[in-house]
Amino acid sequence: MKEKFITIKEVALNNNCPECYNTNGLQLTFKQRFVENKFYKSITQETMHLLECSTCNTSIYPVRWTEDIERVFNYHQRAFSPKESSFKLKKTAWLLIISTLIFMLILIGIAVVPNLL
Repeated sequence: MKEKFITIKEVALNNNCPECYNTNGLQLTFKQRFVENKFYKSITQETMHLLECSTCNTSIYPVRWTEDIERVFNYHQRAFSPKESSFKLKKTAWLLIISTLIFMLILIGIAVVPNLL
């Protein structure tokens, strides 16, 4: 099963980086979990956020956020709307379901037809 997070929204922030104090390097990224395997693919409601500074190449964790960063984050989080949850069966799953149904119908037919004669 392959799970990954797909980027839904990316925002450049003008706040000071808590590490290097640069004002034009912060990137806030919102991601949503995407699951795919041989039988289905699905987008879940699980989301995550990531704040990185492209100047000093550092991930900024919420412990290091200033009040300004928190305020801007809360604003963007309210404006962020994730994709709707979805679940889609692939061809392999449909073939498995249909072949199982056909097999069951054949077994029922074999069990019922001798009783009718």
